[in-house]
Amino acid sequence: MKHGAIARMQHFSMEVSNTDKSIEFYRKILGFKLTERHKAFEVPAIPVELTFMRLGDAHHELVLVHNPKKKYRKRPSRPEDDLDGPPSFHHFALECDTRDDWLKVVSIINENSIEVVRGPVVHSGYVSSGDGSWGENEAIYILDPDGHRVEIFWALAKIGIDGTHINIKGEKVPGTKTEEL
Repeated sequence: MKHGAIARMQHFSMEVSNTDKSIEFYRKILGFKLTERHKAFEVPAIPVELTFMRLGDAHHELVLVHNPKKKYRKRPSRPEDDLDGPPSFHHFALECDTRDDWLKVVSIINENSIEVVRGPVVHSGYVSSGDGSWGENEAIYILDPDGHRVEIFWALAKIGIDGTHINIKGEKVPGTKTEEL
């Protein structure tokens, strides 16, 4: 189905067990800025705390949601080990413009002793250093204070007009062709 009316994904909202701890993590480790923070029932129809955070000039790109009445439990550090409970998300990703920017974030992660659960890895079946997966990007995966998996990457392939994948160098990736499935 060809739609075309939605231009891009703009923000991600996720539940956190401790808002202060999450704000500190997303500020210190990933460079988010705090836009607004609201208490549960500040607006009668919203029974949860909402914290709006941003990387750029948009009002928010990340929303932290906390239910003060909920009893939270720790999730397994690996999504494949979470064998009981409602569906959740596997990870969300944050993009860096350059490899130098990406390496700066990796350095901050290492300096703060944040556990790396995967990577650094090159997602590629095309280059010899690749892991055989898809996207033609270099990535690292970490966990936030609640165990949400966060991917930080750079160099994701683009899709050319003919559906061929194009890597960061502007080269067509052999054997790739994307069409609306």
